[in-house]
Amino acid sequence: MSHAPEAVVAHLMQRDAFSRLMGMEVLSSAVGQAVVRMQVRDDMVNGFGTLHGGALFSLADSAFAFATNAGGTLSVAIDMTLSIPVASRPGDVLTATAVEQSTTNRLAFVDVTIRNQDDIPVGYFRGTVYRTTRTHELGT
Repeated sequence: MSHAPEAVVAHLMQRDAFSRLMGMEVLSSAVGQAVVRMQVRDDMVNGFGTLHGGALFSLADSAFAFATNAGGTLSVAIDMTLSIPVASRPGDVLTATAVEQSTTNRLAFVDVTIRNQDDIPVGYFRGTVYRTTRTHELGT
């Protein structure tokens, strides 16, 4: 049974305690695409007073997961990288936009760009997923 991308992503978000803990909000989702927003909080900074790289990675990873799973096929990450050209600080509102660039029966390659409230890129993420033969069961 095929489900609407929004229903799949809503189901995933409901079960994703970490994304909720980080204050992430899914702004939009479609097959191969997702936009996720998060505000940088004081408890997300490192010893330099800037956003911890793990928190930025988590935002990108969540957008990546929602984009690649929105089609209903269970897809799991096999490779991810993140570049951070500009530091983020408490109060910044970050938006991660994930878009599949290429896909095969078993693999999908995705770019995620993270921008702050001033539309400045603060992160470039690239990931690869493996597409399983399983579909998401929304009733569980």
